[in-house]
Amino acid sequence: MTFIKLPELLKSERQVFIDNHPYSHQLFQAAQKNLLGGVPMNWMVKWAGDFPLFVDQAKGAHFTDVDGHSYLDLCLGDTGAMTGHAPAEALETIIERIKNGTTLMLPTEDAIFVGQELQRRFGLPYWQFALTATDANRFSIRLARHITGRPKVLVFNWCYHGTVDESFITLYPDGMAKARQGNLGPPVEPSVTTKVVEFNDLPALEKALADKDVACVLAEPVMTNIGIIHPEPGYHSALRDLTRNTGTLLIIDETHTICAGPGGYTALEGLEPDILTLGKPIASGIPAAVYGFSEVVADLIQDSIEIEDCDTGGIGGTLAGNALSVAAMRVTLEKVLTQEAYDITLPLTDQFVAGVNQVIREFELPWNVTRLGCRSEYWFRPNPARNGQEAAEAIDVELDRYMHLAALNRGILMTPFHNMALISPQTSPDDIELHTRVFREIVSNLVR
Repeated sequence: MTFIKLPELLKSERQVFIDNHPYSHQLFQAAQKNLLGGVPMNWMVKWAGDFPLFVDQAKGAHFTDVDGHSYLDLCLGDTGAMTGHAPAEALETIIERIKNGTTLMLPTEDAIFVGQELQRRFGLPYWQFALTATDANRFSIRLARHITGRPKVLVFNWCYHGTVDESFITLYPDGMAKARQGNLGPPVEPSVTTKVVEFNDLPALEKALADKDVACVLAEPVMTNIGIIHPEPGYHSALRDLTRNTGTLLIIDETHTICAGPGGYTALEGLEPDILTLGKPIASGIPAAVYGFSEVVADLIQDSIEIEDCDTGGIGGTLAGNALSVAAMRVTLEKVLTQEAYDITLPLTDQFVAGVNQVIREFELPWNVTRLGCRSEYWFRPNPARNGQEAAEAIDVELDRYMHLAALNRGILMTPFHNMALISPQTSPDDIELHTRVFREIVSNLVR
């Protein structure tokens, strides 16, 4: 669907953003002198405005920028702040741990609670800690290769697993698997290390695993970074059977799909992964991640690694499992990322989806909205995509930018790289109604 007014509207919204954020603009210009690209991380320049907002403070579901504007935050650190910013239930524990030492290279009693709670939620008996989901995925892949003796990893087209080298691969129109556009300095061509198939394509999956050279399948149980793409009925059962029958380990990455409930999609649907990884919201915004193992995998790891080699195998890190991260994980699991929190966020997500759908129907747009737990996303195609390629073909960069920037100029922050909204326990029904009104206004401007 073509919107004739889009260039004019985008130009106007860009100017409004510049006019309303003089101090953020000033800070961005100053940052050019000592920060590459003017930002702490290169992707921070990809926001919809001509420069990123600089944040002053954040609490719950809202934040304030340095120009004094307040925002409803539906990005929430792209899941890192899914618990809400600075949740009150966790603050005292985190502050107390900081006062008593943050990193020791030794365990604290909190680690036992975290391991027990993760076992209860996800069903896997043994756990290790990292600082990011990327690291948890990297370490899991290395362990899978080690204990299977196989070289390959399999991922799904347009997947996202952090900055894992093996995952930056895609299927091109000619059917070849090659590095994704923008893949910077890959150590080898990704097809050397990785096989890639479309999500929900069981024949392709079966063919890729048939050679028995794949150490592990690394999968989100529901794809979340190219829209929300659900598995078709029976897909996970077939995936589990195929991996078991070919001696391939199954790694389930719950970093985004923890939005489905306290035990993620794994608990919700009774999945049986060999390894499970999880990062981002698990420590109320403090960097932390975990990866867990089945009994069989844990035994294989312990029986095949000598203690003398445990610190030189490419797994771990001086700050991994530090006392602050572990304390933050304990209090988050105990008091913040609870069933009670989902009892708040899931109905609010129902309300969000209903509001977006109402506007889509009202203006007869060829768009759809999908959701998983407290995460929802609208996409510029009539029906939900069944795989990454279908979703990728519907990307409209300029329309994305307009939708994001128009929302931001009206006090709402969406996730920058796609049209995803995340609901925190501190989000209110009034916040959701605000989004519906703003969404209707910016769509109306497009089509009238």
